[in-house]
Amino acid sequence: MPLLLTDTDLARLPTMQIAIAAIEEAMAARTAGTMVAPPRHSVPFAPQGGLTFTIGGRSGGDGIAGFRVYDTFGGEVEDQLVAAWSIETKRLLGVYVGRTLGDIRTGAIGGVAVRHLCSADADSVAVIGTGAQARTQLAAVAAVRPLRAIQVFGRNPARLEAFVAEMSAELKQPVTAASSARAAVAEAAIVICATTSSTPVLEAGWLRPGAHINTVGPKSVTGHELGLDVAERAVTIATDSPDQVRAYDPPFFLDGTSMGARMIDLADIVSGKVKPRPQGDEMTLFCSTGLAGTEALVAARVFAAHLARGKAQTDR
Repeated sequence: MPLLLTDTDLARLPTMQIAIAAIEEAMAARTAGTMVAPPRHSVPFAPQGGLTFTIGGRSGGDGIAGFRVYDTFGGEVEDQLVAAWSIETKRLLGVYVGRTLGDIRTGAIGGVAVRHLCSADADSVAVIGTGAQARTQLAAVAAVRPLRAIQVFGRNPARLEAFVAEMSAELKQPVTAASSARAAVAEAAIVICATTSSTPVLEAGWLRPGAHINTVGPKSVTGHELGLDVAERAVTIATDSPDQVRAYDPPFFLDGTSMGARMIDLADIVSGKVKPRPQGDEMTLFCSTGLAGTEALVAARVFAAHLARGKAQTDR
């Protein structure tokens, strides 16, 4: 029988580490030409909202195929469904229903970007935003880099206080609230922007030389959390899905600019096809779009880890 997992099951596993390994695997598959990752597809149910599907995986005899679907109806419950099949065995491996796997997957993509784009000695991080994406992005960065200093800024004092307490406990090291976005990023080697803002939340002049930035929030021409001044300063600009960038509607915020024209695929950096980062104090930028198919790869690894955990407990 296929597995049916929920967020309770994910909490019993090192899910972020599992997800990061799956994303590295996805990047290798892109380089090998075996990653299937078409742009997301939305089905409207006007005027209430719609369903959005991301479909894909890794082709080949040992491949994984699957999909994720989530709604935009705006209800209180935000459950998602992820299903994964084994191409080799031709069987449904399992189904996940919950709220966190998609956020963990996106966080893991950000963690892989940090691993391959940041300078080797980057050990300080600033987070702008206090939502679910901010949490998983920070958890992923902490999983790939030892961090000396962590600062966070959010506009809602209560949410900021909760974020500081929860992430300090989760990471087992101090997370400090900053008085402003500018104060948070002033000395940070790694900057995570994970907001819902449709206007820029920081300025290029606030950033230290050589900083790396992950932008996770809005990135369309009609609203973007990061300004063009930041992209202009970045010597390297990467994304996890050029296809998804081209499919943005409204268009991607760098569409038609010289910055957009020189954007590269993160997989090319991970594989070594492209130099991971320039030398010296040049800035780097990663624009997260959500590489389709990675949810299925993460879910497949989670299903395998769940089975292995159950077997280990049985064998005791």
